[in-house]
Amino acid sequence: MGTPQITAPPRGPSPVPGDTTPSSGVIHVNTRHAAGFTVIGNHLAQHRGLSLTAIGLAAHIQSLPAGARIGIKHLAERFPESETRIAAALRELEAHGYLHRSRSRLANGRVVTRTVSYNQPATAAPITPTPRPSKPAAPAPEPAPRPAPASVPPPTAPRTPPPPLLQPYTPTEELRRTAAALLADLRRHTPGLTLSEGDIGALTPGVATWLERDAHPETIRHALTTDLPVPLKHPAKLLRHRITALLPPPLPGTTDLAPPRRKAVVIPLQNCDGCDRAFRSATPGHCRDCRTDLHTAV
Repeated sequence: MGTPQITAPPRGPSPVPGDTTPSSGVIHVNTRHAAGFTVIGNHLAQHRGLSLTAIGLAAHIQSLPAGARIGIKHLAERFPESETRIAAALRELEAHGYLHRSRSRLANGRVVTRTVSYNQPATAAPITPTPRPSKPAAPAPEPAPRPAPASVPPPTAPRTPPPPLLQPYTPTEELRRTAAALLADLRRHTPGLTLSEGDIGALTPGVATWLERDAHPETIRHALTTDLPVPLKHPAKLLRHRITALLPPPLPGTTDLAPPRRKAVVIPLQNCDGCDRAFRSATPGHCRDCRTDLHTAV
């Protein structure tokens, strides 16, 4: 007899008694665990409100022994997920009652995080484990006295009002019209300086004062639109400040630019004590002729 030929494929593993093999979808091949296993409820494994990261993290935490480290940094070193995803998954488990985290201070002053894992959500109130006794720590140094807080003015303290806008000495209709047109035209050069009619009316006297002091309109426009803050929140207040703070002095007149003249010294008139004739002298006495006669007589 020849060697028998095997033409049929080997038979797959027999299903667990009682299982029904479906025609499509997942097929389970179950082998009973004798050691090293964790029981996970379907309420967790099939939870519709948890992400897959949170479900897997919960299964990992429930498989750990008591006292195992499950900090975010430790889990990020163990798994490929980032610290951000792990932190979000822990918050999911807390929100659905599978975890409870709390911070407590030990007898030595060290602050630790306590984590309680529940295999059934919200089965008991959060447990605060009793910290283990430790050696008494050295007394902490007394904190340095804090400096006295600086006095803060009351919020209702009155604010200093802004200085008033100067008015031209001789306000004319031409000055007013030119100043108003210059203010309304600012928005063509700087859209942020779009003013209302009320703002233009309030700022017109200040610009008219500039014009009265022979400031060229282009000079005024440059002073009001250069180096504006970004963002520009209060254009009218900014223009009011610049119109007042940058106002140039009046141009000096011709006489103001002339060199100073020496003041003439005026010698007062005196009456001669001898002939009663008038003469100029700083002090009273005799005139020139009488003084000559006196010297001749001597």
